[in-house]
Amino acid sequence: MTALELVEAPAEPAPLPIGSMSPVFEDLLGTDGERYGLSRFADRQAIVLIFSSNRCPTAKAYAGRMNALQADYGPRGVQLLAINSNAPHLYPDEGFDRMVERARDDGHTFPYVVDPGQAVARAFGATCTFHVFVLDRERRVRYEGRFDSARLAENVTSHDLRDALDEILAGREVRVPVTRPFGCSLDYL
Repeated sequence: MTALELVEAPAEPAPLPIGSMSPVFEDLLGTDGERYGLSRFADRQAIVLIFSSNRCPTAKAYAGRMNALQADYGPRGVQLLAINSNAPHLYPDEGFDRMVERARDDGHTFPYVVDPGQAVARAFGATCTFHVFVLDRERRVRYEGRFDSARLAENVTSHDLRDALDEILAGREVRVPVTRPFGCSLDYL
């Protein structure tokens, strides 16, 4: 290679298209010391995957809304699963010990798991922390994008994730199946 030749960085994965079958993942360590994967929630009507972070201000701003979502939709057969796919050797605040602290401090009522090697994030094509994917009963992607329309709860004008869950649980098509997620970048290695 000459000094003028450029090496292309690996491309970030694209989000899974609506209707795609979910990639299977198992055995992700949760902050509670238990292991989680799709099979753990086989009885759930829908699974909400949220690619999150310990240090991202957007992810931090959603702690209360994530707990409220699990409280409101858990009894209706929905399970929220937060996934940290950030590399702790790039960002020490993303380490597992900090995940445990964050789950405790935020009072998580749902599992918060680590994605070593970013395999799950790559499989889904997560682009940022706070990227949401909803899987239906058959584990097909039915919604992909943002949680709602604003980082600050008082500025929310559109409850995208809740709307999608209501439509899925009612057996209807999701009217707005894709929105643009926002938050901190998810840096792929």
